[in-house]
Amino acid sequence: MLQDIVLAEPRGFCAGVDRAIEIVERALHKFGAPIYVRHEIVHNTYVVNDLKAKGAIFIEELDDVPPGATLVFSAHGVSKAIQMEAQARGFQIFDATCPLVTKVHVEVAKLHKEGYEFIMIGHKGHPEVEGTMGQLTSGIHLVEDVADVAHVAPTQTTKLALVTQTTLSMDDAAAISAAVLARFPDVRSPKQQDICYATQNRQDAVKLLSTQVDIVIVVGSPTSSNSNRLREVAQKLGTDSYMVDSADELQAQWFEGKTQVGLTAGASAPEILVRQVIDRIKALGAVSVRTLDGIQETVKFPLPKGLKTDVSFP
Repeated sequence: MLQDIVLAEPRGFCAGVDRAIEIVERALHKFGAPIYVRHEIVHNTYVVNDLKAKGAIFIEELDDVPPGATLVFSAHGVSKAIQMEAQARGFQIFDATCPLVTKVHVEVAKLHKEGYEFIMIGHKGHPEVEGTMGQLTSGIHLVEDVADVAHVAPTQTTKLALVTQTTLSMDDAAAISAAVLARFPDVRSPKQQDICYATQNRQDAVKLLSTQVDIVIVVGSPTSSNSNRLREVAQKLGTDSYMVDSADELQAQWFEGKTQVGLTAGASAPEILVRQVIDRIKALGAVSVRTLDGIQETVKFPLPKGLKTDVSFP
């Protein structure tokens, strides 16, 4: 019989997501609708639909943006080619790329000038990976798992650097990194771990949560890499885990025979969805809610020029 809902801490929005959403909302407030956004600003259905209702138009191709429009790049970052094309078309551009992703882009550009090639750990087709690999026209090689490492064929190995997608599983990234190091002992590791603080904190919180509950529910959209990784982390620890985009997706049979329910949310999932999931699980019989002790995140990233603090912004 259901008893407790145990909330992970931290969970939900990170500083990069907060900043990206605020950029779109401030642009709408300052310039009026419509504002065009290349790709989903963050990978969450609720957030995207909310911004659509406020006047944001989400596009994938720059051909869909009319001349003179205001364009926002998503939190995942874009390639150099997209940046240059958007500038050439004369759009008013605001870059909502997470500063921790930008850090990876800057490192790639710097080391490329020094003659380095790169091995990138990440998921093929993910917009962050496309953006990072698109910082160069050649010399960056993607690996998705340990098996891929054996097939990487850089043109030289004396100057080889490793970068990662910021939203990976830390454990998976560590295993792949070890395989890269075993094959290329001189590979240069990042100065700082590329996996972002928020991804790491949420995965650590889920590891702690998973040991204390019978089931873990992750609030997040299917396209959200970091949300998928949270579910996998719990599952690998032997705890039944499910990911839901909204409370409507919860299934009563998941909770049969369970007493303690763990709940967390990906870095792009708003707290309102967590509250709706809590209400639904209470309706299924849970009687109490408590929050685990965890890291209190205080990181805040500055807004782009032109969208700085405005006292008239709601």
